[in-house]
Amino acid sequence: MRTNVALKALIAVVLAGSFAGCNNSKNYKNNSRATGWDINSNDGGFQYQTDYNEQETGPGLVFVEGGTFTMGRVQDDVMHDWNNTPTQQHVQSFYIDETEVTNLMYMEYLDWLKNVFPPEEEKYRNIYNGAVPDTLVWRNRLGFNETMVNNYLRHPAYANYPVVGVSWIQAIEFSKWRTDRVNEKILEEQGYVKEGARYTDIDAGVTFNTETYLNAPSQTYGGNTEISQGGRESERMIERASENTDAEGNAIGDQTFVQRKDGVVLPEYRLPTEAEWEYAALGLSGIREYNAYRGRKKYPWDGQYTRSGDMKNQGDQLANFKQGDGDYGGIAGWSDDGADITAEVMSYEPNDFGLYDMAGNVAEWVADVYRPIVDDEFNDFNYYRGNVYTKHKISEDGTIEVVTPEDVRYDTLSNGKIVARNLPGEIVQTPVTEEDTYMRTNYTDSDQRDFRDGDKNSSRYYEPFQEINDPSKRMYNSPVYDNISVNDSAGTMNRGYDGQRRTTLISNEARVYKGGSWKDRAYWLDPAQRRFFPQDMATDYIGFRNAMSRVGSKYKGKNKTARQK
Repeated sequence: MRTNVALKALIAVVLAGSFAGCNNSKNYKNNSRATGWDINSNDGGFQYQTDYNEQETGPGLVFVEGGTFTMGRVQDDVMHDWNNTPTQQHVQSFYIDETEVTNLMYMEYLDWLKNVFPPEEEKYRNIYNGAVPDTLVWRNRLGFNETMVNNYLRHPAYANYPVVGVSWIQAIEFSKWRTDRVNEKILEEQGYVKEGARYTDIDAGVTFNTETYLNAPSQTYGGNTEISQGGRESERMIERASENTDAEGNAIGDQTFVQRKDGVVLPEYRLPTEAEWEYAALGLSGIREYNAYRGRKKYPWDGQYTRSGDMKNQGDQLANFKQGDGDYGGIAGWSDDGADITAEVMSYEPNDFGLYDMAGNVAEWVADVYRPIVDDEFNDFNYYRGNVYTKHKISEDGTIEVVTPEDVRYDTLSNGKIVARNLPGEIVQTPVTEEDTYMRTNYTDSDQRDFRDGDKNSSRYYEPFQEINDPSKRMYNSPVYDNISVNDSAGTMNRGYDGQRRTTLISNEARVYKGGSWKDRAYWLDPAQRRFFPQDMATDYIGFRNAMSRVGSKYKGKNKTARQK
């Protein structure tokens, strides 16, 4: 009898605890732990997305759970660059493209630009022309490659081949465009913007930009609120706001546009950092056991060899690369990598993260400015060199300044190509100032690309309070390519050349690219290998893929992954 009473009492306590837990959880979602006020009350007050689950995976992306790894290594360093000394790094979870950006994906970008900014109009001509890949990269003085010059980008036979001839700058602009198109579609599907407007109502002065929508929503789509508030959900938000008014009938309290706190739009598509790319390429999850890696990986796949040991495909190469002098694909009838130039994406097995072609096919741009040393003594978390901090420009009337069709900024690159660096609808960016950085300990300047390496402080001639005006005395005495000027009246371009003696090609415009390509030997397939190339130039062997930061939980589904068996 006593046992039954005790059991009933225990059950009552457990149930009470569970109800209390549920009640606490409910209170956490619907009541403020700061004030006790209701959140998302129909009477008004603070509105917040309390039912947010986790970040959705954007189109084309694969989730990569972050962690610690050894970046770089000195292995088979036949080039003696000594620029990949091992360092312990930690990267946050992120997303990265399953494949390289293809010709088809890039053609969609070009098609959108052509429709919105017709190149036959003089003022828009350089927007489209500046985005077109350089197909002449296929030419060789002693080779016949005109077929690729004329067909590789646009012919449907190459639709799913990685795009090449794209500079680092062009890759950045594509990433910005992709961000806006993905978020515009999300807002339309969830009923916030007018349905179908992205096809029918868009022109040069009426475009969507994610940051503009979040920071100056009334200026999105050129200020056309019939588009930006033309969805069913926006109509409900407006109706709800109109019901909550002050004594004079003015709407108060409730929002009429989606805000960042609603968790609707995705973070930006961007180039991966070097640390992210190398971590993703290695696919170390395949050799993980509990809280350690069982060994080191030379390639994105397991083992120390480039050929498949699988009985079905035994002897076939696991990536597309140059096997030797005059051997880009093996003997006819027994092609051992299935390609001579680039190959169609997904032609080879993915690595343990499910990513294709992280070795071979094309090398890939990453976000980082190149330096021979990774400065892990200063930072070993989300390492990245290349930060240039900006802020939104505020007009004299206190509003955020948005780019108009007349305000597009163009850059003339070192090769004479003119590219647009912002598009109508974007927020005008301006460098941060000394006033913004005053008394800060984490950064002091807008441009931090040469921090602790290449600036005057790191020169051997540096003396406090003395300016170094002699370029030859800087740590990196690289060529100056900004000698191009355009005669507006005559329309001619005057190309200048740097005639001074230089000691290095390293500069703040030299960007890292990773991974071997179709024309590289197996040595470059090692994800730790790194090279650099000017950010405004392109080749026939460098492409790119996009990445996206993960916000919120480290784990997808908010659960730890299973231990390696």
